[in-house]
Amino acid sequence: MATVPMASLSNGQLIPVMGMGTMSAVGPEATRTAIVEAIRAGYRHFDTSYSYGTEKPLGAGIREALEAGLIKSRDELFITSKLSCGFADPPVVVDGIRGSLRNLGLEYVDMYLIHMPLKLNPQVRRIPVAKEDIFAMDLKGVWEGMEEGQRLGLTKAIGVSNFSPRRLQELLSFAKIPPVINQVEMSPLWHQNKLREFCKQKGIHITAYSPLGAVGTFWGHNKIVDSDVIAEIAKLKGKTTAQIALRWVYEKGVSIVAKSFDRERMRQNIDIFDWSLTEEESAKIDELPQHKAVVFANIYGPHDVVLELDAEL
Repeated sequence: MATVPMASLSNGQLIPVMGMGTMSAVGPEATRTAIVEAIRAGYRHFDTSYSYGTEKPLGAGIREALEAGLIKSRDELFITSKLSCGFADPPVVVDGIRGSLRNLGLEYVDMYLIHMPLKLNPQVRRIPVAKEDIFAMDLKGVWEGMEEGQRLGLTKAIGVSNFSPRRLQELLSFAKIPPVINQVEMSPLWHQNKLREFCKQKGIHITAYSPLGAVGTFWGHNKIVDSDVIAEIAKLKGKTTAQIALRWVYEKGVSIVAKSFDRERMRQNIDIFDWSLTEEESAKIDELPQHKAVVFANIYGPHDVVLELDAEL
């Protein structure tokens, strides 16, 4: 079993620097099985969201791992979930957290994030979303609900996802409890230099999602795993292209959420901590052309609030 290093957050929490993402359409049984296998392999951070529909199988996988003795306590795990855009309304934020906990079968999560800085009609069931069902978020009111969730002990800490420096600056202007994490797309083809520097100055930890370009989703690309530059480095080091890409992201001082339900690949993804890239290898990746994998207008529709978010990130 691999051992994953920990990163220290501004509130004193420790977060495993490699986590497993759970957004998938493979179904609850396959998800539950993958969670158990990931725990067996050494994963201790699991990332989910109400909108993914994977909270229940994640909870089932945790209970199975406990019963099998793979972990002694739920406290060995770091669980992140997120506020669905349908709950991004001040009166129902705490309800959203409680709903996630019911799905997970847990008393608390370690991290709860605002999933997107926008609000959707809670009746939305398909994408792209109609223009009349998408709204700007009351960020101050929603954050007050997030802070209440932490005060109630429903989550140990709170943060955000897909927030630009401008939106973070707005949030910091009134937050009584500042966000400790911003989870955003980051990869060898989407460096996020400006955002990473801003977050470093403000003590906000970055967690990178889609570090391999969201391969296998209807909005991602294969440009990272197919990169000749990354492939050349991988061949020289006897690693996979995915391992080179993940190591590059890790060496930028962030934590990672990577998704694979394949047993061998999930073990490869976690096997990046006993070697490193040379300065020359890292510099070659630094020079790769930038190409965003997750374009929100392709998911939610080309509406003004979504196009503004894409432009910022």
